[in-house]
Amino acid sequence: MRVVVLSDTHAPRFWKRCPPAVAAHLRSADLILHGGDVCVAPVLDELAQYAPVVAVCGNNDGPDVVAWGAPETVELDIDGLPVAMIHDSGQKTGRWARMRRRFPAARLVVFGHSHIPWDEERDGLRVFNPGSPTDKRRQPHGTIGLLDVVDGQLLDARVVPVTHPASRGPSSS
Repeated sequence: MRVVVLSDTHAPRFWKRCPPAVAAHLRSADLILHGGDVCVAPVLDELAQYAPVVAVCGNNDGPDVVAWGAPETVELDIDGLPVAMIHDSGQKTGRWARMRRRFPAARLVVFGHSHIPWDEERDGLRVFNPGSPTDKRRQPHGTIGLLDVVDGQLLDARVVPVTHPASRGPSSS
């Protein structure tokens, strides 16, 4: 399965509609995970035009995002891989251990909130933040995550840029 991971799209301030560089990846997605701070539910509807979407609620998400079906945390199975999602994983120090305690059955935890890509794996647990495709803040690029899952194995997880270093975010025209 090809899984596209997004977080912190912050619509409509930064996401007017799906940026072309993001859409290019979504076209091959079997599943889309959104790590929160969608901000408005129509973004989730837009994403669902590409593939099924699983999302968690972020600190900037309103009742419409919760009503869409984005709880505080999610635990799911992706082709046999136990996955957990949460928006805010807390401070960097102790993150991996905290996620291990919070989601003991997970082999992958997806989170957002910081807008900073993060990929740490040890002892059978990978903790992964795709960054933000639209509000890169102090990062050199807007980014998304790509996961390849086959028969319960995470074969590949990577963060890929979707903006150029000089831009604030991807063009939404």
